[in-house]
Amino acid sequence: MLRRERRVLTPLTLLVLAAACLTGCGGPARDGYAAAGAVAPGPERRAGDNVAPRTPVEFQQLAGAPSSTTSTSASAPGPQGPAASARSGATTTPPGTTPPGTAEPPQPPPETAPPAPAPGTPTPKPGTTPPATPAKLTLSPPTRTPAAERWCENVTVGFTNTGTTPIRSGTVSFATHIIGALGIDWATITTTQPLPAPIPGGTTKTQTYTVCVEPWRVPLGMHTETRTTTATWT
Repeated sequence: MLRRERRVLTPLTLLVLAAACLTGCGGPARDGYAAAGAVAPGPERRAGDNVAPRTPVEFQQLAGAPSSTTSTSASAPGPQGPAASARSGATTTPPGTTPPGTAEPPQPPPETAPPAPAPGTPTPKPGTTPPATPAKLTLSPPTRTPAAERWCENVTVGFTNTGTTPIRSGTVSFATHIIGALGIDWATITTTQPLPAPIPGGTTKTQTYTVCVEPWRVPLGMHTETRTTTATWT
């Protein structure tokens, strides 16, 4: 008879001890609440063992206990100053600078001064005509090509008037050398022909002349070479 009652009372005793441990010895007490829920049965839960229950534990308000209120804690103000800006990812731009990624405004092109006139060049006043300069003729080196007769050749010369006054007339002189079969310069003959006038100021005219000497001066095996030219003009 005694053994039967012990078997009945033993589970009840464990249940009471477990409930007492949850409310009094299993961590911080909740004011006005008692733990409720299933307790691990059998050998998994013995008196005095600190084994967490497998099912969730609910806290129910006890009769006559004051109702609890939910407390909220104010968040502490964040740190201030440059260190806080660096931690939060914020960037500051010093005054007078352009933020990164912002296109700078276009700058006006620098002003360029007009070129200065060459030394010695007279500068005409606005609204006036520059003074006229006398005609001056410049000749290019002669270009020679063979002609049909050996005592003649075709000579091309360019005439440039570097002045502002036109050239109305003039003559060009050719210095023709008589060259022997062995390359010996036997004589120099000068001939003249008219200029391709008129030649306006600041223009160039090109003329081809047929320059000849006396046939007897150029025997068989010899030829002529016109090497220099000069001119006179009015």
